[in-house]
Order: sequence, then C-alpha cells, then structure tokens
Amino acid sequence: MKTMVEIALTPVSYLVLGEVARRGSATPYDLKVSVAESVGNYWSFPHAQLYKEPPRLAAAGLLAEEREAAGRRRRIFRITEAGRHRLQEWLSSADSGRTELRDLGLLKLAFADLGRPGDVARLARAQAVAHRAHLEVYRTLAALPADAMVWSLRRTLDLGLAYERLMAEFWERLGADPALVRTPPPPADSARPTRDAPSQGAAAAVGSAGDVVASPGTQVVPDDVAAEGGGVG
Repeated sequence: MKTMVEIALTPVSYLVLGEVARRGSATPYDLKVSVAESVGNYWSFPHAQLYKEPPRLAAAGLLAEEREAAGRRRRIFRITEAGRHRLQEWLSSADSGRTELRDLGLLKLAFADLGRPGDVARLARAQAVAHRAHLEVYRTLAALPADAMVWSLRRTLDLGLAYERLMAEFWERLGADPALVRTPPPPADSARPTRDAPSQGAAAAVGSAGDVVASPGTQVVPDDVAAEGGGVG
C-alpha cells in the first residue's frame, strides 16, 4: 500500500486537481493548453508549475500517475478519491482570500504626478487599446455554442467581459481628459524664483507674495499628441 504524504496545497494545486478532474485524465501539456484557454486569462502564474505540480500531487496520493509504455512515454494523471475530496473541501470553503490585482497600468497611474506632460495620455491610449483587444477575445468566446464550455466557465467569462469593458471605458475617459496635457504645477521647493531667473512672460504671473503662478489655460501639447491633431484618446 502506498504511503500518503501530507502536503500543503496552493491555488495552483487546486487548479491542477480541478483541471484533471474535469478532463478525466491529463498530461502536463494538456493542462498547459487547457489553462491557457480558460483560467489563465485571469489567474497568472509560471506555467512551469503545471509540469512540477502533478508529480508532487501524485506523491501525496491526490493524483494517480501512469506512463505510456511506448512512443513519447507521456506522464498521464488522474484524480484519486483523496484528491477529489481535497478539491471538494476547498470548493466548499467560503474563504476566497483577498482579491489581488497586479496591473502595471494602474501602478504607473498612481505615480503619474511625478512624470512628464503627456505620459498619462499615452499610457491611457495604450491601456484602452489593450483592454479592447481582450474584450474582443472574450466576445469571441462568448459567441461559442452553449455546450462549448461548462456553465461555471461561462459565468466566469461573463465577469471577464464586464471587467474588460469597464477597464477600456475607464482608460478612454482618462485619455480624453484635456487636463492631462496641461503644464503641471511647479514643485513646492522651486515655486519662488531667484533674482537671476528670466522673465516668465505671458506664461506666468507674479503674485503679491512674489510667487510664480502658472497662468490659467497654458497647455503643453507633446509632439506625439500634436501630430495626431492635438487631441487625446
């Protein structure tokens, strides 16, 4: 009788158990293809784990492993009763953990006040295009026949459609904001001019306390925005 090894399970562990249970059997390559077409759209992780995790689960008795006798000698995995029990326990748990969002565009936006005029406009246009592209992929999947995917994946896709639509509209609104091409206010430590500072001309007015104040309506339009007709979006 094979000795069971108790191991800690990660989200990728449950992902593998779920995919193998749904397919009946799977090789690591089968898992890679299946994940890329489904949960890989919103759950990012190194795909090398799909080759490392099945043998680890098999050693713990949660998967059963067979190897082809000839040919490519692929490793084929099936879920065991113990594996199915652990998967169902995880699915029945109400604790889904804290939602994680790692969006590079939002990270750049959070520090955009430290950047250059026009940076956010360019970022917003690029993000809007990317999210519209993802939205079209999801719309293509949603148009598949009803029996092309199980109901749970279909509901997950519904949320994916709503998310990509929301993000595309957010970045489009941001990119259309004319304030994104205005001259940012001067840093606090450089607000007071020196004696030798050149005249600010029409671009600035000197306040009663001697502070330089940017004149209202002054805009700096980056070259790439001007080349597109001076607009944003």
